[in-house]
Amino acid sequence: MKALKQFTIPFSGLKLGKHQFELEIDKDFFDAYEYSLVKDGTLKANLELDKQETMLILNFDIQGSIQLSCDTCLADFAQPVNIKEKQIVKFADDELTNEDLEIMVISRKDSEIEVADLIYEYITISVPYVNNCEQAGVTCDPEMLQTLQKFSARDTEQTEESKEDPRWAALKKLK
Repeated sequence: MKALKQFTIPFSGLKLGKHQFELEIDKDFFDAYEYSLVKDGTLKANLELDKQETMLILNFDIQGSIQLSCDTCLADFAQPVNIKEKQIVKFADDELTNEDLEIMVISRKDSEIEVADLIYEYITISVPYVNNCEQAGVTCDPEMLQTLQKFSARDTEQTEESKEDPRWAALKKLK
């Protein structure tokens, strides 16, 4: 978790108002999450923390690219990422009940907030369900596409139909 130490922001010593933080996201960040969809990337997260009396307002602006594998040809490609998100963090006394999923609740005794999990969620949510080279403006590997075409399921269906068992043909005549 050493790679995520920079994502802990101490807010207790900050004055009321807006404060800017710049965070670098790289392979070490994604390695900290064991089953991450994204294994590598180069991103920059600009965080604007607006400290108020009863809450913190976090505005995230995450830009860069992540490395994904094409679902068609299995080639790696860089997927551009541009994320803008807002998170509200409220201060509570002792009882930390949170019924609203869009608002985080932390204790008034806390002096810092960790934003690594939020950034990880935002990046993971931005990953497309289907990854294709065309999304990044790159063409798929033609050699791999030829190999896939050669072993396509349609070709095997056609050969199976042509090798139909003659006993079935006799049964079809009984209709």
